[in-house]
Amino acid sequence: MSNLVEFKAEFDQGRHNRAKAGFVLLATEQTIEDDMFTLLPKGVGIHFTRVPNPDSITREFLDNIASSLAESAARILPDGSLDVICYSCTSGSLVVGEKKVFAELSRGAPNAKTTSMVTAVIRGLRAVGARRIVIGTPYLDEINEMEKIYLENEGFEVLAIHGLQLEKDSDMVRVTPNSIVQMALYLDRPDADAIFISCGALRSIEVIEEIEQITGKPVITSNQAVAWDVMRLAGIEDRIRGFGRLLSEH
Repeated sequence: MSNLVEFKAEFDQGRHNRAKAGFVLLATEQTIEDDMFTLLPKGVGIHFTRVPNPDSITREFLDNIASSLAESAARILPDGSLDVICYSCTSGSLVVGEKKVFAELSRGAPNAKTTSMVTAVIRGLRAVGARRIVIGTPYLDEINEMEKIYLENEGFEVLAIHGLQLEKDSDMVRVTPNSIVQMALYLDRPDADAIFISCGALRSIEVIEEIEQITGKPVITSNQAVAWDVMRLAGIEDRIRGFGRLLSEH
């Protein structure tokens, strides 16, 4: 008979004691994961899942993704401990529409607050007081026109929108940060309140501060806005410096 005292495990809140955030990504996505680990503070759990899609960002393919959102969301922390879940595709969330995105995410993760990339962008633009905006994207014109109309319906005046006419996600991830700077400066105009660089695939967070310093205007990018929105929904008020006014001041 053993003389050892029975051992019992001790428990704490684990590594993710501040919040747990889930992100539903496109299967072709290659930028958002790195950006979330860069932007979100220690203690926030960062969990990813993916929806199937071809290497083609068109209205047709983006619309078809809606049917996969609930199943994909359900794969993240099925114990129900997820605090926030986000569909992390700007063009995809505006093509499907926020209401439908939220409903599908809630079916898969009923305990989590829901958001989307376009939702985060809209909230971010409002937070910095922007009404008149210019938009740079990697998208085809069929997506650009939808984005323009979507944001105008949310009360913004879109002074200009320019897309790089890229269809493949695998091309979008290779656009250089310097190209993003040049696109932003090309689009900027005196009457614009803010510059919005759309798409989670673009490496935009690397040049937010540079564009803000040159133009003197707030810059909103898709991944920056998502990190900010997810934190605020989870009740985390940290100010993150080095990635624009939205994260450092709001």
